[in-house]
Amino acid sequence: MAIVENVSGTAAVAITGNATGQDTVGVRASGDAVGVHGDGRGWNGVQGVSESTTGGAGVYGRNDNGAGVRGETRARFNPGVHGVHHGAEGWGVYGEANSGTGVSGRSDGWVGVYGESLSTTGGAGLWGEHKSNGTAIVAVSLGGAAVVATTKAANAPVIAAMQEHPEASGTAIFARAKEGEALHAETNSRGVAAVAAYNNREDGTGAAIYARKVGDAGHAGFFDGNVHVEKKLTVKDDIILTGADCAEDFSIDNDAEVAPGTVMVVADSGRLTPSSRPYDRRVAGVVSGAGPFKPAIVLDKRHCDDHRRPIALVGKVFCNVDTAVGPIAVGDLLTTSATPGFAMKAADRDLAFGAVIGKALAPLATGRGMIPILVALQ
Repeated sequence: MAIVENVSGTAAVAITGNATGQDTVGVRASGDAVGVHGDGRGWNGVQGVSESTTGGAGVYGRNDNGAGVRGETRARFNPGVHGVHHGAEGWGVYGEANSGTGVSGRSDGWVGVYGESLSTTGGAGLWGEHKSNGTAIVAVSLGGAAVVATTKAANAPVIAAMQEHPEASGTAIFARAKEGEALHAETNSRGVAAVAAYNNREDGTGAAIYARKVGDAGHAGFFDGNVHVEKKLTVKDDIILTGADCAEDFSIDNDAEVAPGTVMVVADSGRLTPSSRPYDRRVAGVVSGAGPFKPAIVLDKRHCDDHRRPIALVGKVFCNVDTAVGPIAVGDLLTTSATPGFAMKAADRDLAFGAVIGKALAPLATGRGMIPILVALQ
């Protein structure tokens, strides 16, 4: 083994080699272990420079079984391999593969691949582009989030994806997770949605948001909160409502104290007021919401200053009843009573015509109480 040593200074070069031909090599070394080993105490261990204008490499490494070039460091926040490009366009590090992975990064404790850009003209910290029919970026996570995106700039989108081809029909963003959420969006904004979707084509029939759930279990969409629909709602299958009655909002006399279960009649003003006389044909219904029964649907809902209450017109509702004229049995027809806001048994069929509230679904032997009834105005 030949040893060449230069100790003339800290900036000196221990070994130097020059090659002028296109396919010649300045320095070449081979061995069963390390072909070339460079140890730089103050600067680069091995440095390669190429002034080629036709694509030559400053450092070229090849291995038929292992790594072509390998770099290691034990210094904190320093790279194992550091590539720098000083031109306007190019790459600090470039990886190419015929069938495998062009660039692969792995970390046992932090980030596998980290990209950072200081550009003020729109450069990307991490850029993925597929020149054929594949996916530009694929994110997979076995436990955590597949993609977490954050922006610190005002009015800037966290994730911006666009199909630029006029006939493009592919997916701008594709996310898949085996267990966790494929996409997760949150906002603390007072007036902006966490997720906003638009279909800007006026003659387009595609949905701005499409959701599909395989099988009958679960839901294609689940909302925990109020839902507002500005235009038409089209449903092809059944509508399942967990509430018990169909109610409609009515304006109530301002001085009337009404609670759920109160029997209401139409006053001369056109507003509703609690019933107060037997067999009143002005009966309108029962204030919805008493007991375990809640309205399934409320019609004519308005956001205004009027004193309004939902009145059950059809379905099951809990109702105040009075047994002053006799005990109430299941199936008895009910009408208004002299007790304000209470129903009673419709004992007089002639007087009951046009004044029936509904039918009792539970008995009450004596006194006053609240029972479920089936609202059926007659």
